[in-house]
Amino acid sequence: MKRVLIVCTGNICRSPMAWGMLRQRLAADGLADEVSVSSAGVYGVDGSGASEPGVEVLAERGIDISDHVAHTVTQREIAEADLVLVMEEGHRRTLFYSYPQYLTKVFLLSEMSGDYGDVKDPYRRPKAEYEICADRLEKLIDEGYDNILKRLGITR
Repeated sequence: MKRVLIVCTGNICRSPMAWGMLRQRLAADGLADEVSVSSAGVYGVDGSGASEPGVEVLAERGIDISDHVAHTVTQREIAEADLVLVMEEGHRRTLFYSYPQYLTKVFLLSEMSGDYGDVKDPYRRPKAEYEICADRLEKLIDEGYDNILKRLGITR
């Protein structure tokens, strides 16, 4: 099984949302048994659930992330992942300084679609900001999906 790890700052907003979206897409394509998706934070809010506005926004899109439990990324997770997708360049730098041996598998989520921009953090912002974030994540996953699969060595 291939493993994708999605990383943001606290593992309560962006990475759980992207985790839910990518899992749903893989399941819809019959790839849930071939690809495992997990998420973590560079400064994880260990034990917290996903932010309530994020849970609500994804529920409105038919995606349930209510069972998410936040945690800080570990070296083992990065070592076992085939692909690590981060939300910001700062996350990549943090992982590089902590785990330089794994840099070759760490990418911005936006890189998968050729965008290269950060995904803005909606933390402590109104629900509308979570909707904007979810729209961006959805677009990046849709446009970068084939490249994600390619990097995992999966052909459709």
